[in-house]
Amino acid sequence: MSNVNEILCDCLYFSNNKLSRIMGKMADEEFRITGLSPAYAFLLSVVNEKNGISQKELGEVLHITASTITRFIDKLEGRLYLERKIQGKNSYIYSTEKGRELQKDINKAWNNLHERYEKHIGKDDYIKLTKLINNTCSKLE
Repeated sequence: MSNVNEILCDCLYFSNNKLSRIMGKMADEEFRITGLSPAYAFLLSVVNEKNGISQKELGEVLHITASTITRFIDKLEGRLYLERKIQGKNSYIYSTEKGRELQKDINKAWNNLHERYEKHIGKDDYIKLTKLINNTCSKLE
């Protein structure tokens, strides 16, 4: 069985998914205070930062497909955090007062999550790993 473990641990795909599951669990725990999953909170944060962003640009920023971004916006619009305005063929996304008010809790969740990462892996390794992952993504895209 150790041979299988070695093969899996030497596989970037397996290791990345393992890390993703661990970090996803941590993020879900921290973002619970917002009532949103981290993915929805990320979307709302982007809209709060760039109110009136096009739906297409929002998908590009978050690296999410058009169908997924539509589903996310629909859900947040249904919860009255966002509103969509159609202009011609384009949709523009705006945050509501309720969406802007939630940003304080989203920021708190972000900070708690970052502190948790730093506690477990150290600040320097956290920064290095984040840069390495982003550089790797850029090379693979």
